[in-house]
Amino acid sequence: MNRVSESSPTNYHPWFRLIGLSAIGIFIFFVPVTFNDKQSIPLDHMTTFLKTNMGVGAAWYAVAMIIAGAAYPLVTGSWKKSTTEKVFLFLKCLGVIAAIMAVTKSGPAILQEPDMLPFLFNKLVISVGLIVPIGSIFLAFLVSYGLLEAIGILLQKLMQPIWKTPGRSAIDAVASFVGSYSIGLLITNRVYIAGHYSARESAIIATGFSTVSATFMIIVAKTLGLMSVWNQYFWITLLITFVVTAITVRLPPLSRINNDAEHREPNAITTSRLKVAIENGLSVAEKAPPIGRNILDNFKDGLVMTISILPSIMSVGVIGLLAAKYTPVFDWIGYLFYPVTLIWGIEDGMQLARASASGLAEMFLPALLMKEADIIARFSAGVVCVSSILFFSASIPCILATKIPLTILQLVSIWFIRTFLSLMLAIPTALLLFG
Repeated sequence: MNRVSESSPTNYHPWFRLIGLSAIGIFIFFVPVTFNDKQSIPLDHMTTFLKTNMGVGAAWYAVAMIIAGAAYPLVTGSWKKSTTEKVFLFLKCLGVIAAIMAVTKSGPAILQEPDMLPFLFNKLVISVGLIVPIGSIFLAFLVSYGLLEAIGILLQKLMQPIWKTPGRSAIDAVASFVGSYSIGLLITNRVYIAGHYSARESAIIATGFSTVSATFMIIVAKTLGLMSVWNQYFWITLLITFVVTAITVRLPPLSRINNDAEHREPNAITTSRLKVAIENGLSVAEKAPPIGRNILDNFKDGLVMTISILPSIMSVGVIGLLAAKYTPVFDWIGYLFYPVTLIWGIEDGMQLARASASGLAEMFLPALLMKEADIIARFSAGVVCVSSILFFSASIPCILATKIPLTILQLVSIWFIRTFLSLMLAIPTALLLFG
């Protein structure tokens, strides 16, 4: 490995970049501070402050982002690529209509009930529209200056025996969980196409590590009233997600996917792993672009992600809420999960089972449906929102758009297994914490 020079091309010492700049990201996302008599992480404080001071402007900003999101596929021509893209363009257009009805308080009375459009738009869509771009700015500090690469080296010896993936996939896993599923899928798809991952390995990473980002988790925690236990929620969710993945890789359909790869990763580290991790982190820190450009690039990516997800959240969210309130669809699916909640004898057990089922449509729905439940059910729902990973409003179409060989039937099967196992682990954990 090349020796890291004493100063970077941008006049920042690599050690300062690796430790100092990464520490800023850690502080923004993980260190609770008290502001206005409220304890939360700095990113949450920033978003709340901005939302409060923007007033009605925050609502119109969200509408503008949703309109931009519906227009984006038309401008880029991406809607022509597949039937899936055409379906999502239709859903995004529905999202525009729903957003305008929400902000103007017009449309059918059934949609203007407090737990329908008003709640979805004011509590979720506006918050996501603000927190993703702001969070993307600070993600630059967390993911760009060698911290992920150093962690990846340190985790290499765990990846193959536990999750059946190469050591390099540690970077994909951490990038997905801390950054976003879109970042993780982009990395995974590129490495798979290059022949460094087998079909099975790429499928494991896509369905086992490509979670929503930490910024999305904040929205889930806020919706469920879990910000007072944010650090416990975040780290327990991460742990359960990875434990569930370790189990699912040993079960069909993942265990039956072809495992041949053209370029297998050699076990090249023969010296101190910590030393190599630090050297690798310093090398990345030295080569990273200037801070200003890095922040701008991340902010642009955050805006694109925001306009991509807000229309779908609005449309699929409304459809899901209507289905949950006025149809038995999620009741039927929820009966498959009810035995898990019944075993532990928790309050709101059936409600948690059907809310977990709704996560297949949109990952936020369990949080929306469980916001008034008992703390144990709320915490469990918050974990399942994230650890189930797969949902039709975003992650499933993203995976189908890659070269990773997974079918819709396989993805739904994996979702069911993940949701079942997540409930099995989340409920007893919540009972230990709050019971």
